[in-house]
Amino acid sequence: MAHCLPGTTVPADPDRLDGAEALLSPLFLAGGLTLSQVAQLTGLEPHMIQNWVRRGFVSPPQSKRYTRRQFSRILLISMLRGCMQLDKICALLSYVNGHLDDESDDLIDDWRLYGYAARLIVQARGEPLAGPEERRSWCAGVLEDYQEPQPGARARVERCLYIILTAWLAGQLKQEADQQMTELERDLSND
Repeated sequence: MAHCLPGTTVPADPDRLDGAEALLSPLFLAGGLTLSQVAQLTGLEPHMIQNWVRRGFVSPPQSKRYTRRQFSRILLISMLRGCMQLDKICALLSYVNGHLDDESDDLIDDWRLYGYAARLIVQARGEPLAGPEERRSWCAGVLEDYQEPQPGARARVERCLYIILTAWLAGQLKQEADQQMTELERDLSND
């Protein structure tokens, strides 16, 4: 089964914890991504991305180009939208990044937050039924190189990552249950 970076259509090596950074950074060498590029990389419809911008969940692109930060915000929303309500995802992201239009109140850049979340998901794919304490330990461990901009920031970012990881795992289990239910219904209709 081919693995993709969380929230994307980008194939990734399931054993590389640094896959997101290595695969996505070069995309921004030319100064950002167009809406069609973002849509292609995420598998989202362009109108959905534009709706998120209109509703204030993602800041507007500059000169019709999305920055790494904006793209990361879109990826975070994309990977969680199947298991969390959109307003809850945005509340979670605001918990660590305050107001969308003010980067000075950010505890962590969306790009770094996405990178940490992607690392955790790669780890969780290998051990999908890890318990709460193990997941908390992973979240603390992934933040090894994180420098707090203010006291208490690490604890907030760690809590946010724990919620992201738990929600993503719940989404994976829901998909599995839906698939099993589809197979069950098919078997019942063949009887």
